[in-house]
Amino acid sequence: MPELAPVAHLVDRDPQVTPQQMADSLVPPPQFTTASFASYRPDPEYASQAEVRDAVEAFVATRPEPAKRGLFGRKRKEPETPARSGVYLDGGFGVGKTHLLAAAYHAASGRKTFGTFIEYTALVGALGFQGTVDLLRGTSLVCIDEFELDDPGDTMVMTRLIKELSETGTRFAATSNTPPGALGEGRFAAQDFLREIQAMSDRFDTMRIDGLDFRRRAVDESASVVDDVPSVLATLSSVRTSRSGGPARVTQDDFRSVVAHLASVHPSKYVALVDGLDAVGLTDVQAFTDQTDALRWVALVDRLYDAQVRIVASGIPLDTVYPEVMLEGGYRKKYLRAASRVVALTRAETDASAETEPRAS
Repeated sequence: MPELAPVAHLVDRDPQVTPQQMADSLVPPPQFTTASFASYRPDPEYASQAEVRDAVEAFVATRPEPAKRGLFGRKRKEPETPARSGVYLDGGFGVGKTHLLAAAYHAASGRKTFGTFIEYTALVGALGFQGTVDLLRGTSLVCIDEFELDDPGDTMVMTRLIKELSETGTRFAATSNTPPGALGEGRFAAQDFLREIQAMSDRFDTMRIDGLDFRRRAVDESASVVDDVPSVLATLSSVRTSRSGGPARVTQDDFRSVVAHLASVHPSKYVALVDGLDAVGLTDVQAFTDQTDALRWVALVDRLYDAQVRIVASGIPLDTVYPEVMLEGGYRKKYLRAASRVVALTRAETDASAETEPRAS
């Protein structure tokens, strides 16, 4: 067995992230650096994929109308029905939503941002609501990936943010596994916030993308499991170099220890938690018994996937860690998205960044 350098541990990482670093990170993840509408390969079996691609491309190419103002330059009274200022891509896992969102970002002119829903809400937490509005004011396009509303506070924050920025000319492109009118269903008393949710969804043209999850097409229907995590990590270290040019950077931890550590790290810092890593080793993976732990794990999987960090795991397959009672609840789509992504990450080739299939979500 190749000799393994001193093993680092994910649980020893305690990243500190400044608000400016959070703002600077609002760009597409590495695997979508060159994403374009031309490189998106629609599945001919699902016409909606090509149709949505063309519609989003047309949306980005169309110049928004400037805000109309009345006498003495005052902004006219807002109409009862707000103007559509965004596109909302609704579809399942692995049908290309994130690719199209990144393509929109690259094609848009002017100042633009790209981030996950949780990154924007974390920015509000760091800068305050008005500070976030001031930072994003003047942005031509705000791209929001994995739009989700898990609690009433997030509902109010994103509704206000979209409204304020829309009124100054900013446009939006968003992706989600849930139509905007159904956001929050099964998670909290959505009916109590129907007005806010409806006001937000009224600003988007919803586009449905159908199709199969490409991440599961060419592999077995389960995440890969190994018998000896240290041995596999040692082999990876012997044949790979990290993105910085040195030896591959890997970590090894007990799965339950990582889950416990996530409780002490704000989800907005998960990006920094996995920064620079080539592979994460997890021993003795077990099913979740606590939904809060499961949701934190989902957030980490999203960041691992964005950074294309390979997962090497022992125990039960990582796509089976959610008991049926959790899959029957309001977070079902979140869990299924994470399951899809860990299948890809545990079955990655020697170079975890080698995934070139452009249709990823």
